[in-house]
Amino acid sequence: MPSPALLSARLPARLPAQPSAPQPTLPPAARQVLRWLRPAALTLAASLAPVMAAHAAKWFAWEAVEMPAATGASCGNGTPYRFFVNRTPFTSKTVVVYEGGGACWDQAACKGGTLLDAANPEGIPANYMADINKMAKLGLVTPFTARIHPLQAVQTQSWNIVYVPYCTGDVHTGNQVNVYTDADPAQPLTYFHRGDKNGRALAAWLKANLPRPEHLLVTGFSAGGVGSTAQYPTLRTALNPRRMALLADSGPLMIAPRTGTPQQYPSLPLHNKIRSTWGLDGADGILARLQAQFPGVVQNTDDLGLVGTALAKVYPQDRLGFAVFQEDAIFSAFSYQKFFPDITAGNPGDDERKARLNVRWRQDIDRWIAALAPSANVGWYLPNRRDVNDSHCLTIISFAGTGIREASLKDVGVFVDNLLATQGPVLRAFEQDRTAQPSPLDLHWLITKFVGSLI
Repeated sequence: MPSPALLSARLPARLPAQPSAPQPTLPPAARQVLRWLRPAALTLAASLAPVMAAHAAKWFAWEAVEMPAATGASCGNGTPYRFFVNRTPFTSKTVVVYEGGGACWDQAACKGGTLLDAANPEGIPANYMADINKMAKLGLVTPFTARIHPLQAVQTQSWNIVYVPYCTGDVHTGNQVNVYTDADPAQPLTYFHRGDKNGRALAAWLKANLPRPEHLLVTGFSAGGVGSTAQYPTLRTALNPRRMALLADSGPLMIAPRTGTPQQYPSLPLHNKIRSTWGLDGADGILARLQAQFPGVVQNTDDLGLVGTALAKVYPQDRLGFAVFQEDAIFSAFSYQKFFPDITAGNPGDDERKARLNVRWRQDIDRWIAALAPSANVGWYLPNRRDVNDSHCLTIISFAGTGIREASLKDVGVFVDNLLATQGPVLRAFEQDRTAQPSPLDLHWLITKFVGSLI
């Protein structure tokens, strides 16, 4: 290797001067404009800095939003209602997720305690999203509420995320205060079925605090599936997104006209009960509000199952999707078990009880799909079952085990992507094979099944 002295000897003592490139010059008028604008730009930057810093602290983190009492919003026990927002500065696209849980129309169920009873009877604390014991599970209960989910990717994970907890026992639809005494007359329970009030307060806040969405997906699981359907027009009217879609997971509003019979329409006793108990037919109830908002479309409120078809007529440009398992043993129990004594007659085993539920469930499903079918912008995704949560909810934990093999559909994620597409027909898939199961070698499915057994 040459020595440093030798190298220096080979270099010229001075490099020849290089001609400099001509420097661009601005016309005098342009320079004067910049001199004028510079102070204003500095002032604007100084004024925006605190705002940007304040929002930056809220980006990619759960922000608790507490609704003032003046909005009428509250949880069932009268405590303040809260929802949670996880913002991003990179897009106006937004997903709104309605939480699931049971429901109540009596004192015992409104106190909570079982899977079918009211969820979060103690209310929604400000640290709800940070508590692994709450239904949100740190935002991991569904891939729609996680920026990075350990088991499932979905395109909305890069959007603004709004999580709507459930604490009113009325599948996000009620507007009535009841005093329940049936279980313990000596200690009456005042319960606020304020789901619809909460939904309206939510929509107003989002309108005032988020940009108009380029694309809005409204979704929810279980009771949240019902809530996402019922609150869809409230959000659409308030936020006026450029594009919008619905994915109602495992919260079907079955066809049940009040002129029918429970034998014809198994969900009719349930619908009659909640209409009166939750104030759905009241002067300020959700049905009266929808009828006033869409008088030419929502004419017959005697059948709650027609809400889906009404949405399709009101918003023909939107893509509306419904997903449910054909062997869902939880929503069917919620729908029928308290109203049909034959389901539990003779103390049947669990398998026999589920079989009795499923007869009515499939009867309801057939009528429901037939009612939705004429609406070209409505799709559905109905696999037979999966061994997680008694085949209830396709979008909790992960999408594993929700495929329809006979149609070459990997999982419900295909349905999600279809609903978020800009063109093409909405997907309609109904699994015919009742024996199909996920591959026992599918690691994704095995992990999902294991996690499902723990929660």
